[in-house]
Amino acid sequence: MRIGELARLTGVSTRLLRYYEEQGLIRPARSTAGYREYGESDTVRVRQIRSLLAAGLTTRVIAEILPCATGPVPVLEACPVLLATLRGELADLDARIDDLTRSRRALSHYLATAHAPAHEHAA
Repeated sequence: MRIGELARLTGVSTRLLRYYEEQGLIRPARSTAGYREYGESDTVRVRQIRSLLAAGLTTRVIAEILPCATGPVPVLEACPVLLATLRGELADLDARIDDLTRSRRALSHYLATAHAPAHEHAA
């Protein structure tokens, strides 16, 4: 199938499919005329990529762990790079959550302790 059909089947734009190719996430064959040619496995691969992106992973991380993925959802096999990579990503996410929680707490405090401007008290 050509890129337009893959886009239609997966709901992913052709531009994004080309980006996935640039990132090494999909590797279409080329026809003698130079057209990209995709197979059924590419529809599964695109669905895997979309699912992993939805989990907050970057395309760089996805490229590392895709060899461990099976099925469109995907199911991840515990290959050596996968566990270390996902643990690192989870630790980074936890650190970002902690930072956001601290920021939220500080903003909430500022809001709770803010005073109205002096000219509003005179009314």
